[in-house]
Amino acid sequence: MKRRKLNMRKDDEFRYMLGQILKDLPEGVQGSLKGTIYAKAANMGIKEAKEFVLRKKEEGIIDDEKAKRIIDLLYKYSVYR
Repeated sequence: MKRRKLNMRKDDEFRYMLGQILKDLPEGVQGSLKGTIYAKAANMGIKEAKEFVLRKKEEGIIDDEKAKRIIDLLYKYSVYR
Protein backbone atom coordinates (compact mmCIF):
# COMPACT_ATOMS: atom_id res chain seq x y z
CA MET A 1 0.00 0.00 0.00
CA LYS A 2 1.33 3.41 -0.92
CA ARG A 3 1.61 6.07 1.76
CA ARG A 4 2.17 9.79 1.54
CA LYS A 5 5.84 10.39 2.38
CA LEU A 6 8.50 12.99 1.78
CA ASN A 7 9.55 13.40 -1.86
CA MET A 8 13.21 12.35 -1.66
CA ARG A 9 14.03 14.18 -4.89
CA LYS A 10 13.34 17.46 -3.11
CA ASP A 11 14.64 16.64 0.37
CA ASP A 12 17.38 19.32 0.33
CA GLU A 13 14.79 21.95 -0.55
CA PHE A 14 12.49 20.65 2.19
CA ARG A 15 15.26 20.75 4.81
CA TYR A 16 16.14 24.33 3.85
CA MET A 17 12.53 25.53 4.02
CA LEU A 18 11.99 23.75 7.36
CA GLY A 19 15.13 25.44 8.70
CA GLN A 20 13.77 28.83 7.62
CA ILE A 21 10.51 28.25 9.51
CA LEU A 22 12.33 27.14 12.69
CA LYS A 23 15.27 29.59 12.55
CA ASP A 24 14.16 31.78 15.50
CA LEU A 25 14.00 28.84 17.94
CA PRO A 26 16.95 27.93 20.20
CA GLU A 27 19.53 25.85 18.32
CA GLY A 28 19.09 22.66 20.37
CA VAL A 29 15.31 22.68 19.97
CA GLN A 30 15.61 23.58 16.30
CA GLY A 31 17.96 20.67 15.51
CA SER A 32 15.85 18.17 17.41
CA LEU A 33 12.61 19.26 15.70
CA LYS A 34 14.17 19.33 12.23
CA GLY A 35 15.64 15.86 12.64
CA THR A 36 12.50 14.27 14.00
CA ILE A 37 10.12 15.92 11.49
CA TYR A 38 12.39 14.93 8.59
CA ALA A 39 12.82 11.33 9.80
CA LYS A 40 9.10 10.81 10.39
CA ALA A 41 8.13 12.36 7.03
CA ALA A 42 10.73 10.39 5.08
CA ASN A 43 10.38 7.00 6.79
CA MET A 44 6.97 6.71 8.43
CA GLY A 45 4.75 9.12 6.53
CA ILE A 46 3.37 12.64 6.41
CA LYS A 47 0.52 11.75 8.77
CA GLU A 48 2.94 10.78 11.57
CA ALA A 49 5.05 13.89 11.00
CA LYS A 50 1.90 16.05 11.16
CA GLU A 51 0.84 14.40 14.44
CA PHE A 52 4.31 15.10 15.87
CA VAL A 53 4.09 18.78 14.85
CA LEU A 54 0.63 19.12 16.43
CA ARG A 55 1.93 17.48 19.64
CA LYS A 56 4.80 20.00 19.80
CA LYS A 57 2.29 22.82 19.29
CA GLU A 58 0.20 21.53 22.21
CA GLU A 59 3.36 21.36 24.35
CA GLY A 60 4.00 25.03 23.54
CA ILE A 61 7.32 24.41 21.76
CA ILE A 62 6.07 25.93 18.50
CA ASP A 63 3.23 28.37 17.92
CA ASP A 64 0.11 27.92 15.77
CA GLU A 65 1.56 29.83 12.83
CA LYS A 66 4.78 27.76 12.72
CA ALA A 67 2.80 24.52 13.05
CA LYS A 68 0.55 25.49 10.13
CA ARG A 69 3.53 26.47 7.97
CA ILE A 70 5.33 23.18 8.73
CA ILE A 71 2.22 21.11 7.95
CA ASP A 72 1.69 23.00 4.67
CA LEU A 73 5.36 22.37 3.83
CA LEU A 74 5.01 18.64 4.59
CA TYR A 75 2.11 18.31 2.16
CA LYS A 76 3.82 20.45 -0.49
CA TYR A 77 6.90 18.19 -0.50
CA SER A 78 5.13 14.83 -0.29
CA VAL A 79 4.38 12.09 -2.77
CA TYR A 80 2.75 8.67 -2.58
CA ARG A 81 5.38 5.93 -2.43
